[in-house]
Amino acid sequence: MMIRFFLFIVLIVLVSCNQRSRKQDEENFDISLGEKNEQFSLSGEYDSLVSLNTKYYRQANQMGYEEGKALTYVNLAKLNISLGNFQKSEVLFGKAKNVLENSQNNLHKAIFYTAYGRFNFELSKTDKAFENYNKALNNIYKSENSKLKDKLLFDIYIRLGVYFSLKKEYQKGLKFFQKAQKIDNTGYAECAIGDYVYYRYQDSAYKYIATAYHKTNISGKKDGIALYTNTMMGEWYFVDGQYDKAEEMLLQALEIDKKTRRVYANYTKYIYNDLRMVYEKKGDKEKAYFYLNAYTNAIDKTNIAIFTTINKDMESFIDETKKDTKRHDKNVQWVILLSLVGFSVLGIYAWRIIDILRKKKEALKVETEKLKAKADDNKQDEILELARKNDPEFFNRFKESYPEFINKLLIINPSLEASELTFCAMLKLHFTSKEIASYTLIQHRTVQQKKYRIRKRLNIPTETDIYHFFDNLV
Repeated sequence: MMIRFFLFIVLIVLVSCNQRSRKQDEENFDISLGEKNEQFSLSGEYDSLVSLNTKYYRQANQMGYEEGKALTYVNLAKLNISLGNFQKSEVLFGKAKNVLENSQNNLHKAIFYTAYGRFNFELSKTDKAFENYNKALNNIYKSENSKLKDKLLFDIYIRLGVYFSLKKEYQKGLKFFQKAQKIDNTGYAECAIGDYVYYRYQDSAYKYIATAYHKTNISGKKDGIALYTNTMMGEWYFVDGQYDKAEEMLLQALEIDKKTRRVYANYTKYIYNDLRMVYEKKGDKEKAYFYLNAYTNAIDKTNIAIFTTINKDMESFIDETKKDTKRHDKNVQWVILLSLVGFSVLGIYAWRIIDILRKKKEALKVETEKLKAKADDNKQDEILELARKNDPEFFNRFKESYPEFINKLLIINPSLEASELTFCAMLKLHFTSKEIASYTLIQHRTVQQKKYRIRKRLNIPTETDIYHFFDNLV
């Protein structure tokens, strides 16, 4: 009796030690992945970032650590956000959500909701982003103290500060920026305060931006934070009329941008536009035109190669996860087979399990199709919003979505100018003359004159409705 009792106690101790050991391994996994991922992200080492998460995905698979896999999904989804590849981000976020929605780890949930909030913010769904940031905050407050917790809190505070500042609730925004400032000493928080809260007041803005610039110089790093602070410093000098210093700062930012561009691909155009304005003020028309052209064509000229690379690597990563799923399904089938041989009485139950899995697979397939359609809708909404804002990027995004439409216009009349093609794009999107006049800041009569000219240039009969003509063109 005593021997059995002793063995029972030993068994409990062994199980307890094993659980503690596994928990420690998982914590080490989280911390190591988080630190290395942040390092590669800030420095713009794209190849290393993808390789890192692929390596940790395999490690999590060997450990049987599903939440570890979810963290790699989130990391690569964030990378795709930076590159504007929102459809791929949506797929990766979906994979992470399936794992984490039943998780008991509040820190992991906070990581997911923070990243997903940023995803919605980039799609101009600011209220949806705010909802996710709040979920992240609620989960992180429930989590245990750790290095990851502090870093994540900083990110959440910054994003909430941006949200309230854009809502013109500057005091609320400042409150969150100051909370972030207490956690981190990189200079990012000071730069955000100058950018979003005090930029309307030059002296106050300079104080914060200069502090941020000083901190990044001390660190000596040429990363995403240095890129932000140099750009902000250049913009402050521009507003202050110090165009030579603005030029110097922005050219420094451009050099840093070259090193980080593969992760911060969408940032380049802002520096180009700032330099364009600087050279316009300095009277250097040639350079102003150069950077205007660079700004206009930034996405076309820089993102094609990047997207080709990332899509290839992302497909490779996703294929590996599919293979992992297939191996898992195969193992399940073997378990079922052995169970049927040894425990025939469980046959009916096993059949029901397989049927449930099949239905779930079909449901996931339907959900994936919905996500694809949703991503396409988001892209269309983005194009419409760019048109309403009269953003120079509108036409580039339109061309990406309607390449055949532009090609057919040029077949009809190869001499159509860019401004005429842009006007045709707005008509294709069914904007009324009144709306076009309002968005492009011209008179309604001018819009009518442009319509008349387009009719002549494209040989559209007077009895044909111009909107109907463009609808039937593609």
